Amino acid sequence: MPYPHFLTILAFFLLTLPTLPAQSPQPDLERQMWPAHWITVPGTDPQGYGIYLFRKEVELAGMPDSFPVLITADNQYELYVNGTFVNRGAAKGDLDHWNYDRLDLSPFLTAGTNTVAVRVWNAGDFRQEAQISYGTGLIVQGTAPISATINTDDSWVSRQDSSYRPVPVSVYGPRPDMIGMYGYYVAGPGDRVDMAQRIDKWASTDFDDTDWQKAQTVSPGVPRNTVGMDARQPWRLVSSPVPPMQRTPERFAALRQAEGVTVPDDFLAGGAPLQIPARTTARLLLDQSYLTNAFPSLTLGGGAGATTVLTYAEALYEADLRTKNNRDEVEGKSILGRQDSVFTDGTAGQTFTPLSYRTYRYVQVEITTADDPLTIADISAVAVGFPFERRASLRSPLPVMDTLLDIGWRTARMCAMDTYMDCPYWEQLQYIGDTRIQAMVSLYETGDDRLVKNALNLIHYSRQPEGITTSRYPTNIKQIIGPFSLWYIGMLRDYMWYGTDRAFVQDKLFGVRQILDYFGKFQDADGSLRNLPNWSFTDWVEGWPRGIPPMDEGGHSAVLDLQLLLALQNATQLEAELGMAVFAQQYREQADRLATTIRDRYWDAGRGLFADTRAHDLYSQHANSLAILAGLVPEGDLASVARHLLEDEDLAPASIYFRYYLHRALVQAGLGDDYLSWLDVWRTNINLGLTTWAEDSDVAGARSDCHAWGSSPNIEFYRTVLGIDSAAPHFRSVRIEPHLGGIRQISGEMPHPAGSISVDYDLDAGTAVVTLPAGVTGTFTWQGRTTPLAAGVNRVNL
Repeated sequence: MPYPHFLTILAFFLLTLPTLPAQSPQPDLERQMWPAHWITVPGTDPQGYGIYLFRKEVELAGMPDSFPVLITADNQYELYVNGTFVNRGAAKGDLDHWNYDRLDLSPFLTAGTNTVAVRVWNAGDFRQEAQISYGTGLIVQGTAPISATINTDDSWVSRQDSSYRPVPVSVYGPRPDMIGMYGYYVAGPGDRVDMAQRIDKWASTDFDDTDWQKAQTVSPGVPRNTVGMDARQPWRLVSSPVPPMQRTPERFAALRQAEGVTVPDDFLAGGAPLQIPARTTARLLLDQSYLTNAFPSLTLGGGAGATTVLTYAEALYEADLRTKNNRDEVEGKSILGRQDSVFTDGTAGQTFTPLSYRTYRYVQVEITTADDPLTIADISAVAVGFPFERRASLRSPLPVMDTLLDIGWRTARMCAMDTYMDCPYWEQLQYIGDTRIQAMVSLYETGDDRLVKNALNLIHYSRQPEGITTSRYPTNIKQIIGPFSLWYIGMLRDYMWYGTDRAFVQDKLFGVRQILDYFGKFQDADGSLRNLPNWSFTDWVEGWPRGIPPMDEGGHSAVLDLQLLLALQNATQLEAELGMAVFAQQYREQADRLATTIRDRYWDAGRGLFADTRAHDLYSQHANSLAILAGLVPEGDLASVARHLLEDEDLAPASIYFRYYLHRALVQAGLGDDYLSWLDVWRTNINLGLTTWAEDSDVAGARSDCHAWGSSPNIEFYRTVLGIDSAAPHFRSVRIEPHLGGIRQISGEMPHPAGSISVDYDLDAGTAVVTLPAGVTGTFTWQGRTTPLAAGVNRVNL
């Protein structure tokens, strides 16, 4: 199926070419049309499922010092040079912001003949929800005269790889030709590979591609900044803000079960092959010992007519196929999950690696042989993730703090690839509610703001004509969660306080105004929201249908009003800091009006709490936490409200996600010394064998075993316990107020834009040592006494 409208565009381009100004050999690739073209395989459906191979030979007189190229594909690509893997990409975006990677191929090149080979895949209707697509395509553009020799055009050769088929997932249990699962799943299909149809060694230099087709050119590459007649091109190219993913070899930790075959002791270590006799059914259950995102790899030999099925799971299920209980336990349980299937052809050296990474702790390998025995020469994996460098550290006498930090950090790493994700197994979608917490974890643990800024940009790009953002982005299906757009404003305020790029925040202000203008359409004269459309998800709470907080008959809700109030307060701070006094005053007045309404409508003096509705019959930790954070609880009532939050059993409880806000409120109410006693849900995760934090507080039955919105201790161990916090935009000054509880000695450090901040507390010696980077000042508060801090080493008597 061709791209018909491109033919018209290209014809017009060619007819008008003589009137265009002559271009230099190396055009401005960020502002001018690229000499390289998007290419595809002739005669294939650009929107359909398919795996496509492309090759280009280049002769080099000698070893180049550099060979810089730009490369991207729709959906994704895998690049090889002379048979050696180079990169996978590109980072997900949208058609108006289609990311390309900048690579230097010189380390992979030799004098003489070189082969550049690219595999491109399009999952078609089966693609993951986060993958936006126009149609199959590949583009490679050299940025120097020597590398421009491999610009994609019809000098490349191409072929469809027919050995692949998708293995789709049903979220309603087993169905014909589908993997059966229970729960919302949109992370893409498994792979079914028929080795008899594979194109072996297709990326190598000595491969014979004489029967391959010339690639079909689709359209020139067009940078996003280009204007004019080429503005109708679908992919608007931008340089990827995301680096290549980190790759780490892994081997499975343990063989938990084996049936139908004897497994050599050193098989998992790669020391001995596994032989499966003819006409045998065998099953292995492999345990990585922790959750991982990885590309598993199988090396197979023989086995004509054999089938090998790999099933990936975060944990095994009880008989109801919903409950997991202890994740370390496997006996009497069943595996259910995404699958890959490999059909072997009897030859030696058959290798299988899935097209996209798999998330798993457990992998079940089921082998059914025909009349030919099968050899599994090896099984291993390569873990992948965003290349964060963890710079924060904490030294504590409590081992559980190390455990909590390590699990939280693994969870955060698992939920960070080319975007943040709510969960790597089930959805791989960047939701604002999750991402705000994940961004703060990144800033506190690493100081690396690349993924933070990428997330803020992507959500900004998702803005709808009405002004509101989508709840998640990138995404194929538009979903609006109003409260998440409000948390986006909070996330931007977070970046203003902890990040460094002032112009970046300034660029987002008009989007903040559009969000608040949208909500203004649903406000009464007193500021209260009524009948907010779309999905008003706030938290997963039993008794809140689809996570929506209680509303009265008029569609009013304290929890929704309070989220709007906090957004108005955050917007006021942003506008004021960036010199937009008129907008700051406007939002301040709106916030004051709404605050008065909330106090008058929802405060229950008899109960000493804010109610969820004006009926004063339902109460939640959410409403009262947000009220504290918004400054609506008078100083004299803070202790009482905080006590109710901790003790009243009839309050709708915050999940592991919303405890981020609950805990911030309790600290603001003066209870920070008790922080370590509030981590019961996290301790339940540990006791049930999880190596990452489960999605919700029902740990035994959680759908997802990896949700980084639960990694807030990786923030609060530094911000609350060690007490390190930003006191001004861009972390220009520091406020340090530790909450040590019963800890007598503790120390740690965290990254700062100007270096690092370290603290060392010794209550037995009565001293605190605080070290600030050059040019940074702050304050230290202990038991009501505040001491100024200067750059360098500060010693304070406690």
